[in-house]
Amino acid sequence: MEQRTYNQYCATARTLDLVGERWTLLLIRELLTGPKRYGDLQASLRGLGTGLLAARLKHLEREGLAHRVVLPPPARTPAYALTEAGEELGPAILQLARWGLRWAMGERREDETFHPGWAVLGLRACFDPEAAAGLHAVYEFRVDDELFHARIDGGTIEALHGPAQHPDATVTISQEAFLRLTDQSLTLAQAVESGTASASGDPQALRRLGGLFRLPPPQTRTAHRTS
Repeated sequence: MEQRTYNQYCATARTLDLVGERWTLLLIRELLTGPKRYGDLQASLRGLGTGLLAARLKHLEREGLAHRVVLPPPARTPAYALTEAGEELGPAILQLARWGLRWAMGERREDETFHPGWAVLGLRACFDPEAAAGLHAVYEFRVDDELFHARIDGGTIEALHGPAQHPDATVTISQEAFLRLTDQSLTLAQAVESGTASASGDPQALRRLGGLFRLPPPQTRTAHRTS
């Protein structure tokens, strides 16, 4: 597959030459939360055919943005991971996510898929460092069959797929209720009260959880008229 180019000696254009093709940034989004097996990527990126997935992965390898690894025991299976150059795209993708929460999300369309694991990057995008001052806690989130966790260490966050070894607090919630949290039509306290979620663990960690992640208020994209 021939790689298209803008043919511009410009940093922005050169970057888009590398990651501007359809699905490429979403592949990097998946790998930002840790190495993934080929099947994991297929499951998270429904609609991306196997041929195109293979081509995009080869492109990322060829351009030095991803490489092949072997997952540690007990998996011991081949997977893909980002290189240092690929990891440095993280802040740009997080900023795209923040912009999207404010200007692009709106209501979910009927034909749109959703994967709870995407929330791992969402936790990073919505994290409020000031609200986490002085907090050292590990939160585990269970959304239907999906598990992920966040380690808060003062003003920093590490969010990863999989269970936490020693969580200070655990939140179990249905996917439907979780979606309502993301579109801000439901709070965690309301979800617990209604029975669509449960929370257990350290009371202080649970009390602070609600203020750690701030979703920007959605805005409508309209052109400003000038007189």
